Amino acid sequence: MGEVSATYRPATQRPDLVYPSSGVTIDYLATGASTDGEFGLYRWTAGPEESGPAPHFHRTISESFFVLSGAMRIYTGTEWIETTAGDYVYVPPGGLHGFRSITGVPASMLLLFTPGAPREGYFEGLIDVAAGRMSDEERAAFYDHHDNHWAR
Repeated sequence: MGEVSATYRPATQRPDLVYPSSGVTIDYLATGASTDGEFGLYRWTAGPEESGPAPHFHRTISESFFVLSGAMRIYTGTEWIETTAGDYVYVPPGGLHGFRSITGVPASMLLLFTPGAPREGYFEGLIDVAAGRMSDEERAAFYDHHDNHWAR
């Protein structure tokens, strides 16, 4: 018989998170909680300035990038490549990666995490990291808790 269980998010809905320092916005399209832990899907939209994480890895989750518009630099573990609309990059658990927007180039991409780790707490906590509101110990615990490990 099936069940009534679809969800809908209109394109006109406001972003769930706006980074005050960079203007980056994040839309929580499907959280791990809303997919019973299967995946998390987020739309990341660049602000006017260059932004994005340095090379890092996750031990327990994969991350995929699908560029919707504009251009993004994505680190593949060996080099930074410039990607454009329609390009896709998959990073398995443990794979080094990073991404950077390009100053003055509007860009948007989808980020897919599997399984559906609760990335919302990570994205929101980055505001405190950027504002310097965490001690070195708190910042290290935050990154460890969210399975984000920086390349050395």
